[in-house]
Amino acid sequence: MTHPLNQSLTNPITEDDIAHYLGNTPDFFARHAELLAAVQLSSPHGHRAVSLQERQAELLREKIKLLEQRMMDMLRNGNDNLLLQDKIVRWASALLKSTDPSALPAQIASEIASQFAVPQVGLRVWGVAPAFADQPFAQGASDDAKGFASALVEPFCGLNTGFEAVQWLPEPTAVTSLALIALRNGPAGEANPAFGMLVLASGDPQRFASGMGTDFLARIGHLASAALARLQ
Repeated sequence: MTHPLNQSLTNPITEDDIAHYLGNTPDFFARHAELLAAVQLSSPHGHRAVSLQERQAELLREKIKLLEQRMMDMLRNGNDNLLLQDKIVRWASALLKSTDPSALPAQIASEIASQFAVPQVGLRVWGVAPAFADQPFAQGASDDAKGFASALVEPFCGLNTGFEAVQWLPEPTAVTSLALIALRNGPAGEANPAFGMLVLASGDPQRFASGMGTDFLARIGHLASAALARLQ
């Protein structure tokens, strides 16, 4: 049988053992209250020693400061969302007031550019009624671009790697990142064949970075699709 002394030498107590003991013995400091005042810890705010109670107070202050920061971020995000919703409402209202279907594509592009500060906006629509077949917005989309749009289940965001749709913009060479949004009939999220595609572009590589949320872009696409459906 191994002697307890030999066992302690071969398996010394570790910090984890101490932490486990204190975590499972909540009345330890009740029996040894003097330790609360005697234990000295290093303060993260200087090279001085502080008591356990003072260190706990510092930790609480840090947690409160972190919670306050999170609350401010939530309020800021809430205000940003309200402003964004107001812009969407103004943009949608302008589309509803439009009485000239042939002017809608240009109006959609210009309103997105001004309301949401997007440097370049372009779009193409296909399968339009004969009355609109000669309009600029109905020209220049290849079968590959049409197939790509129909394959987009959700908006694409990322770097410009030579997408054909970039050529629909006023300054294609100035595009670094872009968002491609399919225009289609039916409820949002359904993979119906696209009848057009909307392009938002920027010279900032982070403006439409891969991995960003696309809920807002999807709403823009859904509203634009509803407005442009009258061209078909």
